[in-house]
Amino acid sequence: MTTFETNTASTATGGEDSCTPEKPIRWAIPLALLACVLLAFFDKISIAALFSDARFQQAMGIDFDTTRLGILMSAFLLSYGFSSVLLSGLGDRIAPLRLLSGMMAAWCVLMVLMGLTHNYAVMVTLRILLGVAEGPLFPLAFAIVRHTFPQRLQARATMLWLLGTPVGAAIGFPLSLWLLNTFGWQSTFFAMALLTLPVLALVRSGLRGIRLSPADRAAIPPPARRAARRQLLVSAHFWMICIFNIAFLTYLWGINGWLPGYLIKGKGIHLEHAGWLSSMPFIAMLIGEVLGAWLSDRVNRRAAACFIALAGAALGLAAVMQLSTPLAVIAAMSFSTFMWGTGAPNIFALLAKATHPHVSATAGGIFNGLGNFAGALSPAVMGALIAATQNMDSGLIFLTIMAALGCVLLLPLLTRY
Repeated sequence: MTTFETNTASTATGGEDSCTPEKPIRWAIPLALLACVLLAFFDKISIAALFSDARFQQAMGIDFDTTRLGILMSAFLLSYGFSSVLLSGLGDRIAPLRLLSGMMAAWCVLMVLMGLTHNYAVMVTLRILLGVAEGPLFPLAFAIVRHTFPQRLQARATMLWLLGTPVGAAIGFPLSLWLLNTFGWQSTFFAMALLTLPVLALVRSGLRGIRLSPADRAAIPPPARRAARRQLLVSAHFWMICIFNIAFLTYLWGINGWLPGYLIKGKGIHLEHAGWLSSMPFIAMLIGEVLGAWLSDRVNRRAAACFIALAGAALGLAAVMQLSTPLAVIAAMSFSTFMWGTGAPNIFALLAKATHPHVSATAGGIFNGLGNFAGALSPAVMGALIAATQNMDSGLIFLTIMAALGCVLLLPLLTRY
């Protein structure tokens, strides 16, 4: 586990503030991480804005091949999932500021190269490398907050940077579409590379002074850890939660990958209008996450909260497919993403409630890795279904079915957690 240098006096007391940094509480830390997550999310989803652009399709030589377009998102997500599991340990050996700076430099270079390429295979390769470079970000951000904030503030600090996901989607889609319409598809990559510079400066300022300290010698005895790990791996409840998370993240990445394309191709909403309309569901998701985080500190029914959230998200998608007017479509989609957002804070609380603290890292790695591996397939599966049926609604039907299956799996846990 990564530990950071803390105030010696506070550490000696062993109280809840033992993880407070040397200086007073620094909210610049989660704010810097928020900016970093925003930038990373821009890089993730900027490709989705290009799915309906004929010039981009011609440059890649693929036309409107929905399967190959979906692979551009799935290739990133697969490598991201592997990287988040296999490379997150780098945070135990490399100073946070140095590691994040190196990662962001790699993001910048890769975005420039994407803007320069006119070859589909090269673009897929660069998307894979981007996933590898972004994979350790979330585990590292969790570790930084955990070891620089006291327990009583960790939920708020963590939620602050987690909001980078819905905020990034709300801003990233219209920004990418505006750049696409104004300057062409290559500008979407170059602009994201340029944004790296001010964010890197903010990160270097906000995380200054956070340094790795020697590993904690008061570690959990290996026999106890091995016993807890064996118990985890045979726990039916743990695997139910992991599979539920697969359905949960399938929804997220399916929406992130195909929302602009669905609004444009499936509902006939003009590209200029879709740029701003497509941000509304993610604003709703942001509000849902904030509300869900507030409720999660007051209500202890984690499984029920997750069940209601994903069930509501599925109902919203079912309504979207029955509507035709732009405002009604966006309203139903916003309800769906709002409901999903209320479950996001609770699913982590559910995992913590159902697993032993001795194997938190193991449980979190399996949970996050499986969810991202499966979520990575969502855009490609949706693209293949759309191509096979010639109907954009096929993608939303897939997400609705996955959400329903996830809810069914959670039923045995409703009364226990």
